[in-house]
Order: sequence, then structure tokens, then C-alpha cells
Amino acid sequence: MPHVRRLPSRPVELAVTNIEANIGVKGQVATTELLLSFHNPDGRAKEGRALLPVPVGATLKSFAMEGPSGKIEAKLLPRAEARRIYDEIVSRLKDPAILEFAGLGAVQTGVFPVAPGRTAKLRLVYEELLEGDGDRVDYVLPRTQAISKNGPHWKITLDWKESSGIRTLYSPSHSISLTRDSGKRVSFKLEGAINPGSLLVSILKRRSDSAVASFLSHPEKDDEGYFLMLLSPPERAVDSPKFKREVTLVMDRSGSMAGQKLSQARAAARQVIGGLEDGERFNLITYNEAVETFAEEPIELNERVRQNAHQFLNRLRVSGGTNIHAALTQALSQKTKEGFLPMVLFLTDGLPTIGETSESKIRESMAKLNGGKRRIFTFGVGVDVNTPLLSRLADDSRAVPTFVLPEEDVELKVAKVFRRLAGPVLGSPKLTVKGAPGRISDLLPSQLPDLFSRDQIVIVGRYHGHEKLRFVLRGNDGRDDKAFEFAFQPTSGRKSDFVPRLWATRKIAVLTEALRDLGADSSLMGLTGSIPSSSDSRVKELVDEIVRLSTEHGILTEYTAFLAREGEVFNTRAVQNQIAADNFVGRALRDRSGNAGVNQEMNIQKSKTAGSVDKYNRWVNGDLEEEQVTRVQQVGRKTFYAKGSEWIDADATNAPARDITPVEIGSKDFFTLVDRLIALNQQSALALGPNTHLVVDGKLYQLR
Repeated sequence: MPHVRRLPSRPVELAVTNIEANIGVKGQVATTELLLSFHNPDGRAKEGRALLPVPVGATLKSFAMEGPSGKIEAKLLPRAEARRIYDEIVSRLKDPAILEFAGLGAVQTGVFPVAPGRTAKLRLVYEELLEGDGDRVDYVLPRTQAISKNGPHWKITLDWKESSGIRTLYSPSHSISLTRDSGKRVSFKLEGAINPGSLLVSILKRRSDSAVASFLSHPEKDDEGYFLMLLSPPERAVDSPKFKREVTLVMDRSGSMAGQKLSQARAAARQVIGGLEDGERFNLITYNEAVETFAEEPIELNERVRQNAHQFLNRLRVSGGTNIHAALTQALSQKTKEGFLPMVLFLTDGLPTIGETSESKIRESMAKLNGGKRRIFTFGVGVDVNTPLLSRLADDSRAVPTFVLPEEDVELKVAKVFRRLAGPVLGSPKLTVKGAPGRISDLLPSQLPDLFSRDQIVIVGRYHGHEKLRFVLRGNDGRDDKAFEFAFQPTSGRKSDFVPRLWATRKIAVLTEALRDLGADSSLMGLTGSIPSSSDSRVKELVDEIVRLSTEHGILTEYTAFLAREGEVFNTRAVQNQIAADNFVGRALRDRSGNAGVNQEMNIQKSKTAGSVDKYNRWVNGDLEEEQVTRVQQVGRKTFYAKGSEWIDADATNAPARDITPVEIGSKDFFTLVDRLIALNQQSALALGPNTHLVVDGKLYQLR
């Protein structure tokens, strides 16, 4: 037999498989418990050591190891000592991405053994005093910015108690679903493939019943930047009269509503009737090719009116076409009554087929008719609806559209929206800046919705100048006009790099919506010539700005996802704009209904109201399935695009190769560059590791 020798195998490293973070906050004292699971996949015992970033000023409360016997020591390292160890690790050409945590402290453990095929667990608890800014208190859980397909499974829970009460809890970094035990406690849970990057959480304290606001900003130049206003509306005192509602429910009874749709719509109507209080006003309008009303105008609810309304619903039968124009005309022509907040819940499962069918003319007609400023909450049932029409009718009137997909329940969707409409506290709100014309621009949303109890309103915009700004919120509480004033100092506080991305996310959605509007009535006419071409000046202006914002901020949509393709971001801007324009004309302007119409409106509405950054660039495609992009990374304030195994700074995409300065990781020049990144608060870019091209102070560097 030939001689056989055993070749040395590649060493197998310990892997962090799970991380549990349990966060408890009382007032401004936060206790963070981390449970890390280390798995040894090798056939031999392995030794490991943990180095965990923690906020500066944290105090190590306890440390323990579960599994093997023996005590493992851990010590808290101040920022300078943590940085020294980071540099030492990088100098050995190990894990250069660890320097993304430079500027933080760290906890270092002693060596611990993990048996073959076994898992060891480390439990670490640290405590810190959180920073406050007026009524706002902020918490940060350090996590890596890098998107990793094989990273550990995360589970994060947070429970926050505040003796003075909590008005709202907000996270710009992660989408959360809050649970409220009382006015003094809130909690949430995150698990699975959650957004990369540190978890950022803020609360607004309850100091009084007045409106509360706090500001976060990101200066881009000496005298301008972006800001975010977190607004909690005023709370109504127990003895104050309630803001009464006037609800008109408009139901489609065309032939396509037969069967389950009608049953669910009836159930939704009954929920609305039961949810309104005695003394609030109600009417019910049904339509096919004709319009039928329960009452000539909204009437005050009592038990007798409820019984009559239920009998009206029981007699409802379906047949015929869909006269949307006539139904809306009837609803908006009703007289309003002072002291009531007028709303319309408009439900349809079809396109306008009878009467006026032009999308643009219906919108124009309703805008003229709506002198009573009724809020039109639209519900598109199924996919055979004109999605832009329903969205704009809602947006134009301070309301929101809802799309009920074929497998979803109409009753549940209507009930969810109607529950939110309980407890209005400020109608027709308007936000202005006092005595500072031109200092604020691109405010989004441009028109505030009515404010309801426990609402959380996130407003983003751009500011100019250094002087303090005074925002004034005005509205009516159902009895009196109210005004609330908030001060904003643009240069105060730390940089919040998520603010420009949130602004850009919403701005791209508004521009996309404007492009959609250019295609109104095109599918109705059936004439390709009625759709503006990609060379149309109106299309070109909007598309060019969308591509610029998408490239700079790394916010890709279904129309600009091509920028993530290999090398596409290095194409000329003219080529990129043309590809994007063709995509917009081919889809955004043409598709008004069907899956391709519904998915676009769902994506626009999600982006227009975005309150947190989505680093996976998720959207719903034409098959109503979720897609995402991982070849674009939003790291801190920078955006990087993948090219082979390299990550290229978006600011470098047009730089010639001769301008590149190579920097060897671990060299003196490398650590000088790291120091500069820390000074600019851009060290998180190092999360991408070697083979990264980044621009610092206008100069292009290649890490290798």
C-alpha cells in the first residue's frame, strides 16, 4: 500500500452561536445582562477569551461561567486600555473590524476551556447611568455594524420603568412593537435576524399633560444639517371634555363583494358602530352603480340608531358595478358639525367602472368637495383596486390608506385602523418655525396627521444656521385652539448619523409618489402615448434626484436595486439615471392595480412613515413577497457597495484608481487613519474589515 500520512487540518475556531441581552432600566439607571453561548465544533478542547464592548462609564456588576468548573476572572477596561488591546489584536493581523468599537470601554475575560463538541455560556452584567437631554433619556447596546449571514442568533428584551411616567419609547435603529403595562412601564422583544448595528432606544418622560418634543440632529456642514423631532401629543385631562368623532362608513356593494368579503365588511361595520360612543355622529353609505344612505346626514348615536343601522346592514345585498365618484361625492357633501372630528372610512374592492372613472378627475373633484375637511381612510380589498387613487385620497386628507390582501381579513384591518382613531387629542395640527424664515426645509411629513392619544410622531427635515429655532405646534382639541412651543439648538448634542438616512428614506418615497402621479389615467386610456417617456423632463428631474439620494445614502428600492449589482454603481450617472427612469416608467407610472399596483403603494407608504433605518433595504415585490439587499451596507454615516470581495465607499465611486492610497492593516499609517476616523466618529466603517475602500477628508484609502 502507498504510504499514507495525515495532513494537518485547518484549525477550527470557537463560534459565538447565541447572544441574549436582557435590559432593565429604572429611571436613568440601566442594567444590561448578556448571556453568550460559545460552541466548540472541533474534536479537541479549545480555549477562548471574550472581549466585549461596553459603554464608557459602565460598572461591571457580575460575571459567571456556566458549564465547566472553575472560576473565570473578568475585568472592566477603560477606553484607553480597551483601545490598546484592540490595537494589539489588529497588529497581529487578527480581526481589524474590532476597531469599530474604539471609543468604548470593554470587559475582558480570562481564558476558559470548551470541551469538544460542547457549548459554554458566559453571563455578564453591567450597570450604567444613562444620559438625559431634557425630557429624553437614551440607551445604547453596542453591537457590530457588519451584516453577517452566519452571525449569532440574537434575542433582546428591554423593560423600562420611569416613576414620573413614560410618554413614548422610540428606536431609530430597529423596528419595535411596544407593550405597555402602565403609563410608567414599557417593554419590547427582538429576536432573530434583526438589523445590524447598536440598539438605540430613547424615552420621553411624562412631566405634564402638555405636548412633549425632543430633537436629534446631524450637522453635515458648519451651518446646516439634518434634524429629527420626536413628538408626543398632549394628553387630555380626566375632567376635560372628549373630542367627539363623526364617522361615515362607505361600503362597496358591487357584485364582486359577494360572499366572504361582504360578511367581513358587515362585521367591520358592526365593530365601528359598537366602538362609537353615545353622542358621537355616524352615517352609513353603500354603493354599486347607485348610492344608498342610511341617513341624509350623520346623526348622533344612541341605542335606537344602532339597532336601525344593524337592520340596514342585514338588508344589504350585492350587485352591479362600482361608482366610486358618486359614493365619495355623497360622503363629502354632508354637512359637518362644529366640535366633531369628521372621518370617512371608505371601502372598495374594485376599480371605478361607473360614472367618473378618471383617477385624476376623481381626486380633483374630491379636493374641491371636501370643504368639511373630512379625513378619508381608504381600504382597498383585494388587488383589483386603483392603488394610487386610494393612497392619494387618504394622504390629501390627513388620513392613511390600508390594503387588505386576498388572504387577509377585512374586519381585522378595519378594526385595527378604527381602534387607533380612539381618543383624538389635537385636530388639524400644524407645525411652524417662529420668526426664522428659510431656516427649515424639506420637512417630512409636510402635513401632520390628526394627533391621537399615545401617538408617536417622528418629523425629519433639514436646518440652516446656528441660532436656536423655536417650533410652534398648533391645533384644536375639540373645544379650544391650542399652541405648544419647543426650542431646538442645531449645534447641541452628539451627531445622530441615522437622521439623514431617515430623511432620505422618506424623501425618496415622496419623489416616487410624484412619479406615480404622472401615470394617472394611463392604464384607463390604454394608450402607451399617454404615459410620459423616460426622457420627459418631469420624469428626468425626479429620477435624477432619487438616484442621487439612493447612491449617497444606500437606500435602494424596487426601482433602484440594480445599483447593488456587481459594478453597477461604478457606471456613469447618466447610465444609472436612464436605467432607473426605464424602471419607473415601466412600473411606477403604468401599474395602477393588481399585485404590481398594490406592492408599490405598500412600499411607498412604509417608506413615507419610516421611523427606523432598515439596513437590509427590504421591500415587497410584485409577487407580494419580501426582498432585501445585502450587497449595500449602511455603516454610520457612510454607504458601501460590494465589488467582488471589496467594499467601496459611495463617495469613491467616481474616483480614478491613481488617487487610491493603499494602507496596510496594522501599519503605522493604518493606526493614524483609525485615529482620524475616531475623531470624525466614523470608526464604524472598520466593521467591514480588510479590502475596504473609504474616503476620509476627501482622500481615498484602500485597506488591505
